[in-house]
Amino acid sequence: MEHRKHKGYIKQYKAKAKGRCVSSYLVVHEGVLEGFPHRWCVVCAAAVSWYLVAREGKEGVVCWNVFHIVWSCHIYVGYKSLSSKKLLPTEMMKLPLSSLSLLFSLTIQVILLILKLSCMKFVFASTVGNNTDKLALVDFKSQINDNLGVLASWNDSLHFCHWEGVTCGQKHQRVTSLDLVGQNLYGTLSPQIGNLSFLRSLNLASNAFQGGIPQDVGRLFRLTSLNLSHNFLGLEIPVDLSHCSNLLTLDLGYNSISQQIPSQLGSLSKLEILFLNSNNLTGRFPTSIGNLSSLQQISLTFNNLQGEIPDEIARMTKLTVFEVGANNLSGVFPPSLYNLSSLQVIVLAKNKFTGDLRANIGHDLPNLQLLFLGANQFTGPIPVSLSNTSGLQQLDIIYNNFTGSIPMSFGNLQNLSRLSAPSNLLGSGTFDDLSFIIVSLSNCSNLKVFDVSYNQFRGELPYSLTNLSTKLECLQLGGNNLGGTIPVEVSRLLNLNRLGLEHNLLSGSIPDSIGKLSKLNFLELGQNKLTGVIPSSFGNLTLLLELYLYNNSFQGSIPSSLGKCKYLQTIHLCHNKFNGTILESIIGLSPTLLDLNMSHNSFTGSLPSEIADFRNLVMLDVSYNILSGDIPGSLGKCLALEQPYLQSNSFQGTIPDLGKLMGIQYFDLSSNNLSGQIPMYMVNFASLQNLNISLNNLEGEVPVQGVFKNASAIELFGNSNLCGGIEELHLGPCEEPKKHFALKLILLVVIIFAFCFALMMFLVSRYCLRKLKNKTISSSSFGRVYPKVSYEDLLNATGRFSKSNLIGSGSFGTVYKGIICPGETTVAIKVLNLQQRGASKSFLAECQALGNIWHRNLVKVLTACSSIDFEGNEFKALVYEFMPNGSLENWLHPEEEQEKWRNMDLLQRINVATDVALALHYLHNQCQAPIVHCDLKPSNVLLDDDLTAHVSDFGLATILLRSSKDAILNHFSSAGIKGTIGYVAPEYGMGGQVSTRADVYSYGILLLEMFTGRRPTDGLFKNDLNLHKFVKAALPGRVMEIVDRSMDSNEMAEIKSSEHSECLISIFQLGIACSAESQRERMDMREVASALVLIREGFLQSRKHEHCPERQGAQVSQIRVKETYPCEDGRQHLHDALQLYQES
Repeated sequence: MEHRKHKGYIKQYKAKAKGRCVSSYLVVHEGVLEGFPHRWCVVCAAAVSWYLVAREGKEGVVCWNVFHIVWSCHIYVGYKSLSSKKLLPTEMMKLPLSSLSLLFSLTIQVILLILKLSCMKFVFASTVGNNTDKLALVDFKSQINDNLGVLASWNDSLHFCHWEGVTCGQKHQRVTSLDLVGQNLYGTLSPQIGNLSFLRSLNLASNAFQGGIPQDVGRLFRLTSLNLSHNFLGLEIPVDLSHCSNLLTLDLGYNSISQQIPSQLGSLSKLEILFLNSNNLTGRFPTSIGNLSSLQQISLTFNNLQGEIPDEIARMTKLTVFEVGANNLSGVFPPSLYNLSSLQVIVLAKNKFTGDLRANIGHDLPNLQLLFLGANQFTGPIPVSLSNTSGLQQLDIIYNNFTGSIPMSFGNLQNLSRLSAPSNLLGSGTFDDLSFIIVSLSNCSNLKVFDVSYNQFRGELPYSLTNLSTKLECLQLGGNNLGGTIPVEVSRLLNLNRLGLEHNLLSGSIPDSIGKLSKLNFLELGQNKLTGVIPSSFGNLTLLLELYLYNNSFQGSIPSSLGKCKYLQTIHLCHNKFNGTILESIIGLSPTLLDLNMSHNSFTGSLPSEIADFRNLVMLDVSYNILSGDIPGSLGKCLALEQPYLQSNSFQGTIPDLGKLMGIQYFDLSSNNLSGQIPMYMVNFASLQNLNISLNNLEGEVPVQGVFKNASAIELFGNSNLCGGIEELHLGPCEEPKKHFALKLILLVVIIFAFCFALMMFLVSRYCLRKLKNKTISSSSFGRVYPKVSYEDLLNATGRFSKSNLIGSGSFGTVYKGIICPGETTVAIKVLNLQQRGASKSFLAECQALGNIWHRNLVKVLTACSSIDFEGNEFKALVYEFMPNGSLENWLHPEEEQEKWRNMDLLQRINVATDVALALHYLHNQCQAPIVHCDLKPSNVLLDDDLTAHVSDFGLATILLRSSKDAILNHFSSAGIKGTIGYVAPEYGMGGQVSTRADVYSYGILLLEMFTGRRPTDGLFKNDLNLHKFVKAALPGRVMEIVDRSMDSNEMAEIKSSEHSECLISIFQLGIACSAESQRERMDMREVASALVLIREGFLQSRKHEHCPERQGAQVSQIRVKETYPCEDGRQHLHDALQLYQES
């Protein structure tokens, strides 16, 4: 009866429990009141309560399980009532089967409940974790700038597992990988990244992240790969990274991380790859690194580590790559490395290692493929056992003290591609010792570089060198004691781009066959005993960059075919027996020449005016010849010239006007027949370090300013009629002319009369000014040269300054388009805003500079007006030549209605960049006093009909005169006129003085803007990121990602698939060098202009379907910018090591 009662009770509550899960509580609790065992009901109530907490909307399932629990309780009560009768086991077996299964049914129900509760708990935890991952990713995005829109998919329209770069695990839907390599992302790393607790791979390489690495990364205990290389990360390596116990790869290379390497990294027992190269790490090599028994590759190159390599390294038995080059490490070759037989790459170059190499190094390291030991102090012989390393590809021991010879057994190294051992003490001392070596190396069919220059090899130049590998690109045997002749069969080495045989004892003539080496860039044959003439076949060396034939016995004239070498930058022909006129010798040579040395020969005739064609010439040496005639004034057009040597000839006449050569450092005119006085412009040569004008016929007074203030910097002897100068020169005083009293009286009367006349004219003009306010008061300097215009003229020319004629406005005035008579000339009229502080002074400064500022790439000032308007206010304006194609700003960043502007191709941009550079070079180096623009930006670069660029707006220019008392300099220092945000140099923000280097910075930013299409104030440049860093992060491999997308798509494809990209890289490197934060690191505009001319020449040649010379871009950027080229075997982690030898 009691059992039926309970059963009815359950039925009574079924309907209630179906509707609301809370009824399950009542089912259990009221079950107690109805007679169920109390202990069991409490257990059921607790289970149901926990279940409901985790239900997540599944109330029906929960309630159904509650019914099963209560029903089981009901059955259990019945079972208990039977068991209370204390039946024997045999009697129990006689019970109905249903009664025997009561306990089994209850047990199953409880087990199912526990399993379901566990599942619900897992679902709950997984949901919370997913939300954490999403929040972490959102916060990561909020800290960065995404200029390419890579993270556009990171929004609520997609599940975060489908966001770009995000990978999730299928089971848990948690983030396991974040890969955003090379996406031009900028900003800082969010600490929330440490909440991605399931993350196994994090790759943010080749972006522009700044700041430090968050310590929170150490919480990613599942992380196996962390790659943050090629960014701008700083501070120190987080100690908490040691908590990432599952790390296999750690790459933090190419950043700015400083301080010491944490010893805690030694606890990463699973680590296989550790790259910390190209940072600013200091301290000693941590001994704890030896605990990384699984490590296979380690690179610490280009840091500031010091001390010795610890012996604990020997425990890293799996190590294959060990790179510590370019540090301050010392000691002998690390003994611990001899125990690591698995090593394939060892780079110890550019340190302070000493001592001998073990004789059995090749047996201890049989797997060695690359060994770089250059720029150290190693001694002793090259171990013969290295020939045992059959896989050896590159051996470089440059700049050491190795002795003995190169083992002949090296001929067995079939994989050898580079054998470089210059500047050692190699050479056995026996005759023809090099010959046997070269014979053995002829078996090395993959050899590309063979350099044993500047050693002690003797004998004749081996004929066997013609049997070396046809893949050979570099053959350097200079600086030895090799005799004999150059073999005709050298032409077999068709892939040679560098041949160096200088400083030997070679004789005979240069074979004509050398003209077959069409890939040759560098030919060095100087300091030998060669004779004959220069072969006309040199004209076939169209990619030749540098030619050195100095200190031989060549004769004859320079072949005209040399003019076909359009890329020649350096020609050294000095100390030979060349003859012929100087005109026929240099006519037709490449206009890209930077260095021309023809001294100590027998050239005749006069220095031709065509010398002006070499506008990029830096060094000209025609001394010790038989030249005569006047020195041509056209030499003053070689604006880049720094070292003109014209001594020991027969030049006559006066010294011409070379006052525009402001970069001259060494100037020698001695031992000629020059006459006249010393030009006063020489006192303005601020860079001049030495001036020699001795042994001439000069006369008159010696200046006492500039270089003439330093007696040790000038040589004047042999000019008997010179006088004056500083006391140290011991010259006699200059005789003053006799003074007559009558002459003095006449002069005094004239001065008094002139003063009275000037005073009267001043009073009259003041009276007229008050009566006729609308009349022009033009500066006298304009009145004699330019047509006068009045306020009324300009008012009519601009339609009463109507908005329809408004061209633009700036901080110092507004520019209108106008038409003035006579001739109905279209002009641009700049009306100065006299309410703006400094504008009036700016006008006066511009007027003062007008007489000096005339250049093809500067906007011409036609006239000026200083008057009173019809309301009695002061009015000042400048009238410029009108530029129909507007400003560069319009072309780079057009408004919607100006889309037609955006058709500027790559060549046009290069032309504009070159034009602007030449204009600044003129302002800085060719004017009598350097002129600083102070506000260079795209809106101040105007374009004429054929898109020739003209720099405008000199209202902000500072005229840097030598005297610190100069009023204009003082005025500009106080006016605070120093440029536009984004283009202004950083030193101006700290109160720095006006300087030409600040213009260079502005030009660098302008150059980067022209080719990226991004303003320096672009919204993506936040925190510490700027345009300079944006471009630097993309070079050289990702240059196409930052190029202005407005360029034609076909041209973009052409650039990407051709040599044009090298020219583009050179331009960007030039912009980076100009926009360096430090003034001292910036280039001079003379260098910039020369580099751009070379880049343009190379680009034009490639347009004619001719390949740019190999590494032409590097030649341009070598002015200040380090080369960036992949290493020969294509392995990125060896790139730094190879750079060491490119620099050498």
